[in-house]
Amino acid sequence: MIKIEQISKKYKGADNYSVSDLDLFINEKEIFGLLGPNGAGKTTLISILCSLIKPTSGSFSINDLTYQKNKNQLKQLIGIVPQEYALYPSLTAFENLKYFGSMYGLKGKSLDEKINNALEHLGLLAFAHKKIDTFSGGMKRRINLIASILHNPKVLFLDEPTVGVDVQSKNVIIEFLQQLNKNGTTIIYTSHHLNEAELFCTRVAIIDHGKLIIKGKPKELIDNSEGSHNLEDVFISLTGKALRDHA
Repeated sequence: MIKIEQISKKYKGADNYSVSDLDLFINEKEIFGLLGPNGAGKTTLISILCSLIKPTSGSFSINDLTYQKNKNQLKQLIGIVPQEYALYPSLTAFENLKYFGSMYGLKGKSLDEKINNALEHLGLLAFAHKKIDTFSGGMKRRINLIASILHNPKVLFLDEPTVGVDVQSKNVIIEFLQQLNKNGTTIIYTSHHLNEAELFCTRVAIIDHGKLIIKGKPKELIDNSEGSHNLEDVFISLTGKALRDHA
């Protein structure tokens, strides 16, 4: 589904590459975890794949579509759940979703039904006509997720989709994503919640300093890492214990 070949990115004025000669292939219908410390290059790589920024060198394709030749088709193919809330606080949940759906050419009764069904599945139907600025963090996360899947994307990018939410909201979000995946959506997921990634992802890749360190099924990585009992142990053994504060 996704082919990444020798992708590199160096921002203007930066001393080092954020992503460096990275090769990666992600299969259709995978839940693929992209893991790494702060500043490892995860968000940069996702931004490239979502066509938000251009790579310095290298190429990628999604479902055999490239940014250079198929920009509009590519954007219709993907959904993005950003780390920060991408919602209008003065609008209601329904108004936000109506607006985002219209950006993908959706309209009328079919869009209303899609919105109401998704709100119901994520426990938010009773709050459909409440303003976003009255919502809790977990509720905003769920609305953010709905906004990204109304057009039935083949590939869904998730940047820290459960950060800062309560346990109940996290469980609802994960179950909803697993159902999307069963229905055929390929999911690319980044998170610092390694226990969550271990259970959620079919495969993971750990990157650091913009380079791919290792990839594979979580259980296989744990079994092949001496002294590791979980994915967090593998992560620490490969990236070290040093703090990674990053501005």
